[in-house]
Amino acid sequence: MNELIFPDWPQPKNVLSCSTTRIGGVSLPPFDSLNLGSHVGDVPEAVSENRSRLVSLANLPQHPLWLEQIHGTKVLHLNGNTFENRQADAIYTNQAGQVCAIMTADCLPVLFCSKDGKEVAAAHAGWRGLCDGILENTISQFTNPANEIMAWLGPAIGPEKFEVGAEVRQAFINQSNDLKSGFIAKGDKFLADIYLLARIKLQAVGISSIYGGSFCTVSDENRFFSYRRAGKTGRMASLIWVNK
Repeated sequence: MNELIFPDWPQPKNVLSCSTTRIGGVSLPPFDSLNLGSHVGDVPEAVSENRSRLVSLANLPQHPLWLEQIHGTKVLHLNGNTFENRQADAIYTNQAGQVCAIMTADCLPVLFCSKDGKEVAAAHAGWRGLCDGILENTISQFTNPANEIMAWLGPAIGPEKFEVGAEVRQAFINQSNDLKSGFIAKGDKFLADIYLLARIKLQAVGISSIYGGSFCTVSDENRFFSYRRAGKTGRMASLIWVNK
């Protein structure tokens, strides 16, 4: 089984991207084995080793800037500077060699790139960030128009496993009635299709080149960490960068 997933999308030749799985690291259960999250209770030395392995495994031009993700809508601009405050849920760059990375373990990772290969971004979209506009905020950082941007939906909780309350459904419907189609009733709860919700939101702002969205982190225990399935677990990363 492969350690990395390479997006199946027509990215420009100078743009590189990948998502990690749980395979290929040194962390012990329940973080086995390629846990990249330093905030989940894993041994710091193991996380450090895993992050170093990732650089080699994915042939990254440098170590990523790891965000402090808070389920918000802030987008950080990666320009080679150091950041004291890394609280953000998306990261954008138009500079070659800067690696945009976000971590997930059921939430939806979305990678973006302009069709001219000059701009890239990565966004962490849990249901709250997705509802509140993290994808729209990320797209707004691009100088290219929306119809010149493509998106890839990475490994996230699948539509048969994402059970939510009526308040979550209502929060989306308050944004747009079109989002109602992303929910199916299940007793007094609803099954939410986070991939469909993301597609509807992306299409609403003019992005039609949308790829991916066929994973389920909860069901595929061999490949993916899942917070909903396991509670205490590791984190995967989705990364994109413009090659130098």
